[in-house]
Amino acid sequence: MSELVLFHYPMSPFSEKARAMLGYAGLAWQSVQVEEMPPRPVLETLAGGYRKIPVAQLGADVFCDTRTIATEIARLANKPELSLSEQPENVQAFVEKVDLEIFLACVIASSDARLMIKLVRETSLLHTLRFLKDRVAMGRKARVRAMGAGEAKKVARAFIADLDEQLTQDFLFGNQPCVADFSAYHCLWYACDLANKPWLRDYPKVADWMARIKAFGHGTPTEITQDDAVEQARQAEPRALPAAVDTQHAGQTVSIAPTDYGRDPVIGILVYSGATETVLAREMPAVGRVHIHFPKQGFRLKPV
Repeated sequence: MSELVLFHYPMSPFSEKARAMLGYAGLAWQSVQVEEMPPRPVLETLAGGYRKIPVAQLGADVFCDTRTIATEIARLANKPELSLSEQPENVQAFVEKVDLEIFLACVIASSDARLMIKLVRETSLLHTLRFLKDRVAMGRKARVRAMGAGEAKKVARAFIADLDEQLTQDFLFGNQPCVADFSAYHCLWYACDLANKPWLRDYPKVADWMARIKAFGHGTPTEITQDDAVEQARQAEPRALPAAVDTQHAGQTVSIAPTDYGRDPVIGILVYSGATETVLAREMPAVGRVHIHFPKQGFRLKPV
């Protein structure tokens, strides 16, 4: 099984991050479009209720969070620059800030009436109301610092100005893109491409950099059904795991959940806990045994 399956939806910024990395990597991949909010019965089966999008799958291995997805793309395409753990500390610190603080600032500052009208036109009024209700409920359960629209806009605009100064080469940290470029790109894609904010008007270097990322495209996707993805998992076995670094809870039933937002827990048997990744095993009648991969950073594990 060599083609990654990506569960995503068109307006998802983190999905765009994954799609852009797949384009840079030049990979063929399989596309499964899902709803913007739960319930998502197939992902409940495969990923145990993990609610953030995107999710990726390779046979009976399921990858949650774009950090584990990026690592898998890096492995498949031999592009280590896409794996966060392969990057120096300054790049890792940049990605950590961008994927939470800058992302939320861009989303808050961009999610205005015009974007909602766009969502209504592309879906329906009822769908948009359900989407807003879901996001409000998720925000209430989030453990991130609240940010008003005015402050969010200042943070986003300051970030763009900083990028403009940083871009002395074709990409943020050199003449070759790395995971940091795709993290920064997906935030501005949401604000400037999806929400049509004119924030790049005075920053031609950032606009040119965005165009270079966009030119990579999305690779070669093939649409498949959710049933196709379930069948792939059913016919496969999870791949072999390396020896665990941390075996404190090995073999125990545990729960794991993001520490910021979308904190719905996934429950399974801990089968691997390394320096950068945690893997839970789950057994479901429809698919058999699957291994669900999570990044270490940004997730909390506890015994059940």
